[in-house]
Amino acid sequence: MAQETPVVTRFMRERPDDSWQFESARAYNAAYTRLERAFAMGPEAIVEAVQQSGLRGKGGAGFGTGQKWSFLPKGVFPRYLCINGDEGEPATFKDHMLTERDPHQLVEGAIITAYAIQANHAFIYLRGEFALGADRLQQAIDDAYAHGFLGKDIGGSGFDLELVLHRGAGCYIAGDETGLLSSLEGERAMPRIKPPFPAAQGLYAAPTVVNNIETISTIPWIIANGAEWYAGMGVNRSTGTRIFSVSGHVERPGNYEVELGMTFRELIEGLAGGVRDGKRMKFFIPGGASSPWLLPEHLDSPLDMDYAGSELRTMLGSGAITVFDETTDPLLVSWRLAKFYAHESCGKCTPCREGSSWIEKVLYRMVNGQGRPEDLDLLLSFGSNIVPGLNAPFAQTTICALGPSTMSHVVSLDRWFRDEIVARLERDTARRTSLEIVTVSAGADA
Repeated sequence: MAQETPVVTRFMRERPDDSWQFESARAYNAAYTRLERAFAMGPEAIVEAVQQSGLRGKGGAGFGTGQKWSFLPKGVFPRYLCINGDEGEPATFKDHMLTERDPHQLVEGAIITAYAIQANHAFIYLRGEFALGADRLQQAIDDAYAHGFLGKDIGGSGFDLELVLHRGAGCYIAGDETGLLSSLEGERAMPRIKPPFPAAQGLYAAPTVVNNIETISTIPWIIANGAEWYAGMGVNRSTGTRIFSVSGHVERPGNYEVELGMTFRELIEGLAGGVRDGKRMKFFIPGGASSPWLLPEHLDSPLDMDYAGSELRTMLGSGAITVFDETTDPLLVSWRLAKFYAHESCGKCTPCREGSSWIEKVLYRMVNGQGRPEDLDLLLSFGSNIVPGLNAPFAQTTICALGPSTMSHVVSLDRWFRDEIVARLERDTARRTSLEIVTVSAGADA
């Protein structure tokens, strides 16, 4: 039987009615008790522990957390910590849950992280639509200030930290770390060319670390239990646990925190109950809308970030798994994703600004019976101007990853459903041709 391994979700499951309240978090989850141990360890030891734990970013890219911290230039101040809570990837809702149901865990993780990187100012950038999460997180921050866990000389350590909750305006591109920084500075959320990387020149042109909410929420438990404990979970370089948001045509959609290394089958069919109504699975999206699709034949593959990239040519990304049953039209799913990305493109890069709109228009035509047999190849042809080679992981002509994301679903259509789609387009073309002949004949008779 597949089982969850709750770490960051444990407390909210044990006390679902009051897990977000300060008194409950202190009494039943030992909130802020990890601070004393962290202060005793010192900044360098914390960074070393996080590196040894193997903790990787849980927002999409999966970069080593401690390694990212270590890139900050020595002796350059001020420096900043920015926590990315702009969870805009379709079907992803794990950070939303963490913010609403255990905000003190996040605040404590932010304090420890800021101390480790010696930042005296930290920002939590939260998606504007998360109203309840914003209210509870702000209350948690206020409680932490009131009890001396934020502000001047925290716990007599000599460390000062100001923590600010900043609500975004609801644009997807603010989820890109440099787009987030632009938004924090009062500009439009648009990505920046790298280098310079945020670690060298980020917020206000100062050294900056940007981490995801789930990543920061994990830090207190590494401090409490040790790097070896965390590294002992998971598989290969994918250590520890991750929260996966499972949705779509499954019996029990929801967030599941599991040890990495579990198979997709154990997660989807075991924990999420499998495809609903006794139907068969047609395909699934394994890591958010920007990740290439997989088929039922891949269900026994492990939840391993590196394996997903090297062997399956996809990614675990934001941790959103969307399941589609046998009645699903993959072409319709592709068009809906294309419409999302065309709408959310910030317009800074010409290939994305123009290409995402063209992709949506061609897919709309294909979905609505006006497609041509050559349309799929047409999509791949001008899509290669956004992502040269299409399957090359880091080849792109845009500043951020939104451009390549506009083509991932098209590549999936070609990879898994090409014969089905071309046959459909041929039928549509034949139907239109016959209608034109009938119309011309009717006109001649008249």
